[in-house]
Amino acid sequence: MKKNSRITPEGTKDYLFEECTLRRKIQKQLSDVFEGHCYREVMTPGFEFYDVYDPDFSGIPQEIMYKMTDRLGRLLVMRPDNTISIARLTATRLQNLPKPIRLFYNQPVCRNNPGLSGRINENLQMGIELLGADGFRPDLEVLAIAVESLSKCMPGFRLEIGHAGFFQALSTSLPVSDETREDIRAAIESKNDAALQSLLAPLEESDAVRALCSLPRLFGGEEVFQQAEKFCTGDLKNTLDYLHGIYRSLAEYGLGSSLIVDLGLVQRNDYYTGIVFSAYVEEYGDAVLLGGRYNNLLSHFGMPMPAVGFGVNVDAIAQTLSQRQRISFPQKAELLVHGEPGYETKALHYASQLIAEGKKCETSVFSSENEAAAYALKAGIERLDIVGETIRTVDLKGRKL
Repeated sequence: MKKNSRITPEGTKDYLFEECTLRRKIQKQLSDVFEGHCYREVMTPGFEFYDVYDPDFSGIPQEIMYKMTDRLGRLLVMRPDNTISIARLTATRLQNLPKPIRLFYNQPVCRNNPGLSGRINENLQMGIELLGADGFRPDLEVLAIAVESLSKCMPGFRLEIGHAGFFQALSTSLPVSDETREDIRAAIESKNDAALQSLLAPLEESDAVRALCSLPRLFGGEEVFQQAEKFCTGDLKNTLDYLHGIYRSLAEYGLGSSLIVDLGLVQRNDYYTGIVFSAYVEEYGDAVLLGGRYNNLLSHFGMPMPAVGFGVNVDAIAQTLSQRQRISFPQKAELLVHGEPGYETKALHYASQLIAEGKKCETSVFSSENEAAAYALKAGIERLDIVGETIRTVDLKGRKL
């Protein structure tokens, strides 16, 4: 037997029974929300050319992409991000549609995360993209749908909102390499104050350095906007006012204490240009929803267009709901139908009729009534219907093998 023939690759897993049912249920709930708001489903290939996800603009490090080559030796990657795939699709296939374009997807992403990070390498994601619209109203629409989506399938989440403009404006003025800028971003994202201070200490003191030092602590309720005013001038003041307007509208939408302002919210993906947002639940150690505005991404594919969207980690939601034990799973079969010799087809017709009436019904593949009864008892099925010239019902409730 080959060494790896009985295991799955690192960061992947098999899904059994209730897990499949739960994932499908979540997919249905999210699809209903997206379709109710007139978003139309699209699918992209599971692997695409490496150039589609060029790290120079995507911000996705090449080392986390699964790579392969086609028969011409061209470099391919398994899809590591859905938004970029949808942007490529829109720019190449949907140029002539009237704007805005509302799309949704339901497909996995694959990322080769570092070992022991606790992250799954293959995740099912569902999300929406609103393309060809810019400004307050589309941002608010997408955020409202994000809230509605999570409310449908898992109450008790916390939504954090920020703006990519803060980090981008402040970090571009720093005389540091791209690598150091990425380290600063990571320190702010993880709210690692010690690492951030260490990275900024060698730099000459400036308004930008002081502001970056403050970003991880600008986290909380509406009072954060007042705290941030001292370093927000010019365009940053406009950015802060815009985010404050979004905050007030979402509070009015009913989020209340579940809404958090986080000016240190800096997504790893470099393509975000405006609002960014994440949603969290207590039982899961990472974001269950990520989103934001990405107005420059489609220009990479030759079709400049503003856009905003979000993706939901379906597997994370399924895991959380399973832990909460609030999910009712389908019951086992209510009855087993066994056909006597010569009556196999009649038994199949009878079972189909019961299923059409709403029964959960298995058909027997055993050659004798005794074998069928033994299987039913073992599987916890309490009724056995024997189909012959007539139909007999055997009550197995309370019986033991």
